[in-house]
Amino acid sequence: MTHSPSRFDWDDLKHLLAVARHGSTLAAGRALGVDQSTVQRRLVELERRIGQSLVQRQPSGYRLTDFGQEMLPFAEAVERSVQAFERQLRTLGTEAAGVIRLTCPEPIVNRITQAGLLDRFHARHPALHVQFVMSDKYVDLAQGEADVALRSGDTDDDELVGRKIGDSIWAVYASRAYIERHGQPAGIEDLASHALVGFDDTMTRHRIAQWLRNVAPDAPLAARSSSVLGLIYSVKAGIGIGPLPLSIGDAEPDLVRVLGPVAELSRIWRLLTTRELRRTPRVSALFDFVVEEIDALRPILTG
Repeated sequence: MTHSPSRFDWDDLKHLLAVARHGSTLAAGRALGVDQSTVQRRLVELERRIGQSLVQRQPSGYRLTDFGQEMLPFAEAVERSVQAFERQLRTLGTEAAGVIRLTCPEPIVNRITQAGLLDRFHARHPALHVQFVMSDKYVDLAQGEADVALRSGDTDDDELVGRKIGDSIWAVYASRAYIERHGQPAGIEDLASHALVGFDDTMTRHRIAQWLRNVAPDAPLAARSSSVLGLIYSVKAGIGIGPLPLSIGDAEPDLVRVLGPVAELSRIWRLLTTRELRRTPRVSALFDFVVEEIDALRPILTG
């Protein structure tokens, strides 16, 4: 008497298929690399779970019951699906393909693109696509907000791994128009008497914001921004003077380096990712490319 089938272990289907193909539990066990009793036990459990007999013992060996014959094509279909799944898993596990979400400050994206680095990476890995996540804030890699970070500053997150790319060096800049109107500071102690450009309240933890509070605590900011790009535009517009990365400030013909480099603002540029993602082919491909192109990338970041 039959009853409604209950859940069964899909792995048991391979024991049924082996018996159907080899005609005995002994031969099936050899094919599967297990002993005969294991095959028999797994068949009994499968029959118990589905509530139907699948095989019959005969003097010449085992043969499928009528029900077993009806279910055989479906078991074979499951086997093919599992094999296809395993092949795809191996493919995705060994080939570098897909999207890499790279977070970095917006001005760096433009410089990387203009230097041809992105084109060279895509030419080498046509199945990979770099998608920029532009932000001056630290995007949370552990929470999946990006895959890889090109980041300057202090990194104390034990979940992240990476390598040093170069140094992040900053100085204080002013536009030529601002200098003509207001002059330029002779030293850091003079900053408080000038119009300053800095970050807004969303970036209070950034080292630039902290440094300005230390050297000119009472000076009001003439312009506030949530990004380095905003600082650049404000300084170029002559609104005030402010700290900028050397790689960007020195490249602007309308700007003059009035102070620095400022040692207190120097940090390390790193390429970072999580320990888990570092082992994936797509992220490994990006890391390997950066190592090979580090001489081209370093001036973009350092100046």
